[in-house]
Amino acid sequence: MINIKQAFNFAFHLQIMKFNDKQIQIIETAEKLFADKGFSGTSVRDIADEADINLAMISYYFGSKEKLLEALFTHRMDGTTAKLEVIIGNKEMAPLEKVNMMIDFFIEKFHSQTCFHKIMMREQVAIHRATTAELIQQLKKHNQQLVKQIIQEGQRSGDFVKHVDVPILMATLTGTVSNLVTTQHFYREINNLQDMPDEQFQKLMKKKISTHLKFIFKAILTHEA
Repeated sequence: MINIKQAFNFAFHLQIMKFNDKQIQIIETAEKLFADKGFSGTSVRDIADEADINLAMISYYFGSKEKLLEALFTHRMDGTTAKLEVIIGNKEMAPLEKVNMMIDFFIEKFHSQTCFHKIMMREQVAIHRATTAELIQQLKKHNQQLVKQIIQEGQRSGDFVKHVDVPILMATLTGTVSNLVTTQHFYREINNLQDMPDEQFQKLMKKKISTHLKFIFKAILTHEA
């Protein structure tokens, strides 16, 4: 359980955490290896060899493999935080436009960061790494609070209904996108799209998911289909 001081430190950590180019190179190399081989199946030497760096550099920057994993989650989810804050701060967009932009951002994020989301799914059930699980929980809570701000703006303006279960709404978004991205081979097969070039197929998938989720969100938030 995180106390008030820990929560403050966490929020402060989100604001000041900046990685240099070398750290990002190490993080992204580890990300690919963790996704392919699993956290336990990847050694620090594997990461150093793949990144073509000295083994000691990982210890210097991160201290341990566990801390490197935590840095990966902070790095990726800080990007989500930054984007949500930009959406919230846009004074020219209506609340529903902000929701639609958020949906498209998450779709693009899942498509471009498949390795990260593969790791995320594993780590959320890896109870033996309690520190990482707690970090993920706090990062998700922080970003969900930002989403809640977008919903509340729409409620204040009268665009959205008063009672919205934001956690279930976000589970609908992330669960739908995650499932379709990770099982897209099945979608190809069931729709006889095996011969479609991958770039064309990815555009089709993004468009279909976007249209589907925007329809659902509008129905839930405004009672208008």
